[in-house]
Amino acid sequence: MADNIVYIDVSEGSKRVMNNTKLYAKLLAKFIDDKSAVQFETALADEDNEAARSAAHAVKGLAANLSLIELFNKSLEVETSIKSNTLKADQITNFKNVYTKTIEEIGKVIAQYA
Repeated sequence: MADNIVYIDVSEGSKRVMNNTKLYAKLLAKFIDDKSAVQFETALADEDNEAARSAAHAVKGLAANLSLIELFNKSLEVETSIKSNTLKADQITNFKNVYTKTIEEIGKVIAQYA
């Protein structure tokens, strides 16, 4: 993936919690425990498009609230594609890759601010 991809906008995310970086780190840690991405994969495996769309929507909302920029973008893309019945395998792969990279980046932020 390109180096110029913004996975986490820590400055913006911190502003959302009045610049309390410890609280922001705690919220990021809670995101790691969220099961929406797992629910997305399970729903796709079960060919349940509505559940997959709902899970992608949940990830999108969490990503927006936490300033997880690239994950928000991929979640939006996946959700929109499910709605229009145009979801492609490479979109799913990209979503999973971005989710994994975001989790890695969250670990770095937590280590720095927790």
